[in-house]
Amino acid sequence: MKTVLVILSQANLSSQQVHESLSATMVLATFGCEVKVLLQDAALSLLKSDLAFDQLKHAFKLASNMVESFEFYDLSPILVEHQHQHSAYVSQSQHEIEFIELNADFIQRFDHVLYW
Repeated sequence: MKTVLVILSQANLSSQQVHESLSATMVLATFGCEVKVLLQDAALSLLKSDLAFDQLKHAFKLASNMVESFEFYDLSPILVEHQHQHSAYVSQSQHEIEFIELNADFIQRFDHVLYW
């Protein structure tokens, strides 16, 4: 089985690309890939699930709603670097989170790495 590390770095409401990245991640998980998702930087906002979409304020729907379904795709736990463990998004999240050290040894464990 192929293993894939998906690294997301874009914010919850930033663009349609976030939705496309999450959709592609879920497709990979559905069709036999072992997928791990690492949230970095602005993508930590995807952990905030208590936001309400307001079409007058936001150009795109909330990508964090898609993250809510990760458990159904065996995409849990969500990976977060140790340096972000005290972020408000991380500490207030209800998601299962695993803290990792992102380095060459960690990346070598995967057959493919996708960075969005």
